Amino acid sequence: MTPASGASRALARVDLGAIADNVRRLQDVAGVPVCAVVKADAYGHGAVPVARAAQAAGAAWLAVSTAREAAQLRAAGLEGRILVMGALAPEEAQVALAAQADVVVWHAALLELPFPHVHVKLDTGMGRFGTRDAAHATALARRLAQEGRLAGLMTHFATADDREDPFFDQQLERFTAWVDGLRPELADDLVVHAANSAATLREPGARFDLVRPGVALYGLDPFGVDPDEHGLRPALELTSWVATVKRCRAGESAGYGRRFVAQRDTVVATVPIGYGDGWRRALTNNGEVLVRGRRVPIAGTVSMDAITLDLGPEGGARVGDEVVLIGTRDGERVDAEEVARRLGTINYEVTCGLLPRVPRRHVEGAA
Repeated sequence: MTPASGASRALARVDLGAIADNVRRLQDVAGVPVCAVVKADAYGHGAVPVARAAQAAGAAWLAVSTAREAAQLRAAGLEGRILVMGALAPEEAQVALAAQADVVVWHAALLELPFPHVHVKLDTGMGRFGTRDAAHATALARRLAQEGRLAGLMTHFATADDREDPFFDQQLERFTAWVDGLRPELADDLVVHAANSAATLREPGARFDLVRPGVALYGLDPFGVDPDEHGLRPALELTSWVATVKRCRAGESAGYGRRFVAQRDTVVATVPIGYGDGWRRALTNNGEVLVRGRRVPIAGTVSMDAITLDLGPEGGARVGDEVVLIGTRDGERVDAEEVARRLGTINYEVTCGLLPRVPRRHVEGAA
């Protein structure tokens, strides 16, 4: 017996209607254009379909991390401005040029390449890319402006998702002061941008001319709590199915290492998804899924290709029944934020970590 969905093992459904709703919601909140961040295969959701849905909903820009990601979007027919935010190796520079992408610089070497649209990045405290030297950033910006190639000024926040950390305000002050010192001498069409998802939602002063939401675009809460609090719709649902059901007597076990030993007679179900699909081994005896609308615990070790569930003495599931690992059924929800808390990580990693073995099915609205 196979699942009604037709998926051989597991399936990630991506609701493009939710993506569009989230773009519109973020535009309403920000009051400035949205640059939809679709790097890392749109956080595991599928870069090309997500980018199309975001643009159709009004996203003015797209952003990626690598030149090859920009090339992928162009090859699929995506038009408009694409910003490559990451570092560029020499061979990647030509890929970015061919993709007609905007690029980010913080040292003079990249200025020798004929990029027509360049953004200068000031490192106000993230401590990764960008220059910490405001005078150096200013010199780069002035040179690019003289050459007619300066497209933007930018920074990135390190703690925007922590409302109690004052470092966010310090970064914003540093960036604002730098921008204010340069604006009078630069072109009116210069785009100033800094806000990621958390900054977009929490601080009007960080929105400038453009916002760069990533995780919120997918209906994930950048503060790691509840997307409903921000009017966001989760776009991804992860399902599998019950492949076997068997009695497990007290003292019997399931899975590698006998990490689950039944304390009473129960019923165990096996589900064909595991860490080879991106369902992490750290969820061993440490997670719940939905079966017929009720929460059921993961019982025992998450293996490469399967997990086992403790259905309880009454069972209540049959081979072929749907198993919801991320999603909502009958008023119960397991969201990426819950999974992330169990793993001690962030919701970004949960969706980015879904591997290619899990097919993505893009739908317009509920499946």
